[in-house]
Amino acid sequence: MVSITARIERTAYETHLSTGSQVVVVDEPIDVGGQDRGMRPGELMAGSLAACIVITLRMYADRKGWPLDSVVAQVDYSSDPNTKRSLFTTQLILNGDLDEAQRARLLEMADRCPIHRMLENPVDFETTLVAFQAPTEQPHPLAE
Repeated sequence: MVSITARIERTAYETHLSTGSQVVVVDEPIDVGGQDRGMRPGELMAGSLAACIVITLRMYADRKGWPLDSVVAQVDYSSDPNTKRSLFTTQLILNGDLDEAQRARLLEMADRCPIHRMLENPVDFETTLVAFQAPTEQPHPLAE
């Protein structure tokens, strides 16, 4: 299970995503009131797919011993409010002395990364409201 926490305070739209060891800033552009200090949420989602694709291809090529020097994935994301459908379009650049069969296999593997598989399957959501607990004031240890 993946767990991530998002926190926003008073700075317009600047949001901090955190795991146990990492922090990423997400924001909105200046023209919609943000500070443009981080990726937008949709960019972050497309970026998650792009990162997953290139990591998957790197792992696969390394396991096969293929001469893959680098991979670039350009992911574009759009959604149609009328059909309520989203479209992710990915363009890949595979650098290295690969033959056509290796390139074809890597193209096939790009659509098998875990994020791609998650996005193409039905997704369920469960949101609950957790009661707010104000921090309790602890007396200063020297106050006694």
